[in-house]
Parts: sequence; structure tokens; C-alpha cells
Amino acid sequence: MLFITKVVLFTDTDGRARFREEPVPLHQGKPEAVLSALMPSGGFQLRQSPVGFRSTFHCTTDPQWVFILQGQMEISLQDGSARVFKPGEHFYSADLLPAGQTFDPTVHGHWSRQLGPDALVTLFVRG
Repeated sequence: MLFITKVVLFTDTDGRARFREEPVPLHQGKPEAVLSALMPSGGFQLRQSPVGFRSTFHCTTDPQWVFILQGQMEISLQDGSARVFKPGEHFYSADLLPAGQTFDPTVHGHWSRQLGPDALVTLFVRG
């Protein structure tokens, strides 16, 4: 069986954002065009971030797929680790603020920034 790797940005039990990878099985369709199961979605948005864009630490408000269409996007975590996503790459952003907690920018969330010479264009698909 074939798989696509789903990179997940999530909130761990200590309240900190982390990355993990999960396989998404491609078990439908035909041998020449295999598909995953149909997944629900709640709409999508396109975003363009200019050269030099950098956010502050924040949590995802709604779980969503993030697809990089143009430019490069760096996601950095509280522990200093970071991943860069390029055009054609994606991740699932689900680092929600833990229930009952108040956002603390020294503990929770991630920050993102545009890298390289091109504006960052992303597609957000609500999960």
C-alpha cells in the first residue's frame, strides 16, 4: 500500500508545539491514480505574505492543512527547532491552545516567516 506523509504540528501534553509524521494511506482509486479516503473540510483561504514577513508566537485557532504554493515558509517552535516548507509541500497545523490555559508566548505555539526572494503564497484548508 502507498502512503503520503502527513507532517503534523501539534500541542504536546506539556503544552508545547511539536512536529510528528503520520502516514496517510492511499488505498482508493486505481493503480495509476491512488487516492486517500475523502477527508472533511470547512472551507479554504489563500494568503500572500510579503518578503520579510515574520509572525510572533501564536497557536492555531482551527486545525488546518497548510499548502505552500509559492516561496518558502519556516515554522519555528519554542524548543528552537524549525522546519522549512517549500512549494508543493504541506503540513497539518493543529497546535491549539490547551483547554483552560491562557496563552503564554514563552510556552505555547509557533512562529512562522517567509524565506527567500519570493512572496509566500499559502493555501489554508480547514480540517
